[in-house]
Amino acid sequence: MTGLRERKKADTRRALSDAALNLAFERGLDNVTREDIAGLAGVSLRTFTNYFGGKYEALAYRQAERLRRSIAILREQPADEPLWTAITHAVLTPLEVDFGDVHGDENRAPTRQELVEVRKLVMHPQVRNSVPHDLFEEFLHVIAERTGTNPDRDLYPRLVMAVVRAVGDAAADAYVRADPPVPITALIRSGFASVSAGLPEPTRKKTHHG
Repeated sequence: MTGLRERKKADTRRALSDAALNLAFERGLDNVTREDIAGLAGVSLRTFTNYFGGKYEALAYRQAERLRRSIAILREQPADEPLWTAITHAVLTPLEVDFGDVHGDENRAPTRQELVEVRKLVMHPQVRNSVPHDLFEEFLHVIAERTGTNPDRDLYPRLVMAVVRAVGDAAADAYVRADPPVPITALIRSGFASVSAGLPEPTRKKTHHG
């Protein structure tokens, strides 16, 4: 019974988060209210406030949940697996699972206007700040455990964590600019591969200016 209740709560959180995302696409982030989100999800405003502190937290929910799953996956990776291989798998698996969910809207090809809104959403400070800080700290500690470093004394695990976040930001930025569109998972994978290779300079292409 407890499991069913928890499942219902998770479904409600996801429905509210999806409603917030859909409304942000449709109207723009600034034109979305808590009442609108609750109404689209078919629940009361009181129910919304039981789950989220505001629209930014609702929008950040999926990202936070993916981060939780990434942490769990990274903990399970073999200790002798190369660090960036393990991180790539841990970061991409939750994304690929979500994108394969037939109930989600994320597989639908977004319009150009929606891509603009995606960029606003993923880069918006209040959305980013709504992802619990302790999740990033937990990810940092898993990196430290894998690399035999101390997150309080050593720069290395914090540097890795900063690079992980930078790859996500760069991929999100490239995603909304790509024409024709490129899957964000492909961009993230490419980003981690470049980092793993030491960020070699790309082969220069001859360009003609005119």
